[in-house]
Amino acid sequence: MEAWCRRSAAFDCMPQPAAYCPDWMAGLPDALPLSRLSIPGTHDSLSLFGGQRLRCQSWGLEAQLAAGIRFLDVRCKLARGELHIYHLCTFQRASLRGVLRRTLRFLRAHPSEAVLMRIKEELPIFPRPSFAARLHRCLLEEGRGRVWCREEVPTLGQVRGKIVVLEALARAVLGIPYERLSISDAWNVLSLERKWAQARRHLERAASGDPAIMHLTFCSGNGLFTCPEEVARFVNPRCYQHLRRLRGQSVRWGVIIMDFPGAGLLRLIVESNAPWASGHITAAPKTPTASPRHPYGRGDRRCSQHSSAHCPRKRPSGQTLRPAPRLCRRTSAPVQQKRVSCSCQKLGSLRVTTV
Repeated sequence: MEAWCRRSAAFDCMPQPAAYCPDWMAGLPDALPLSRLSIPGTHDSLSLFGGQRLRCQSWGLEAQLAAGIRFLDVRCKLARGELHIYHLCTFQRASLRGVLRRTLRFLRAHPSEAVLMRIKEELPIFPRPSFAARLHRCLLEEGRGRVWCREEVPTLGQVRGKIVVLEALARAVLGIPYERLSISDAWNVLSLERKWAQARRHLERAASGDPAIMHLTFCSGNGLFTCPEEVARFVNPRCYQHLRRLRGQSVRWGVIIMDFPGAGLLRLIVESNAPWASGHITAAPKTPTASPRHPYGRGDRRCSQHSSAHCPRKRPSGQTLRPAPRLCRRTSAPVQQKRVSCSCQKLGSLRVTTV
């Protein structure tokens, strides 16, 4: 009974996932833009420590990737010259370098896959100017040409075997600007019913919205009178039922970001991509670009005093990151930086173990 309460089709807080689908992107066409995919992801992906109030996941990084997770939410703090993984003020016993190495190791073993990685500075009182420079150096040294750091949304063929960076930096462009995407992240939960209503509306918007724009729906949350696990126990089953009602139809859900996702929920997200693999959708996808820049900043929801920065564009896919000089958004002066086997062949075939 205790194990059943900890694992269902929609919710799973056991140490190892029941889902196993490490190669679900293999059957999808190279020309498919990432913005047209339904992608399962985790919120605060490395938050394994800190007790019930802070813990958001029960699976380690490798287990998440093997289960089919393709969006990682990575929160960093700059400490002693290195980027360490934190949730609020709790160190998660990992570094960004380690996360990049482990993710790229998975991608070497599963070259058909691509992993989206949102990288942000965790709760800075004042954003540290050196954070972007350190992040850029880390991506250069660990990525070695296998990290997508351009602003435009790529096709799957351009980023197979690579990490696609999503970032929200104030003065530098090191990936797809996070704030230009369509995002629902009502993380401060006062009402569980209202939280799910907000997530459901954004899922519906993703299903009917512009396929050239990436949609990210956070089903996760926390609050004064609740915790991540409680939110997941309430929202995940409702998300599962919502997706299940349209199972078998051609629906783009975008990136669905969860705490403690269950195998059945992961399966529904992955299987919604099946029409692309089966050829039921014949319209040639249009290669998308990020949505237009707001005249006063990087996105339409937050204004900035910084002008747009020079960023690497239209580079060959094999040279997605290189130590070229970049310009400060405020001054347009150069920024000085130091150079720094498939067990799931068919799309949607998630193996669910019995426990």
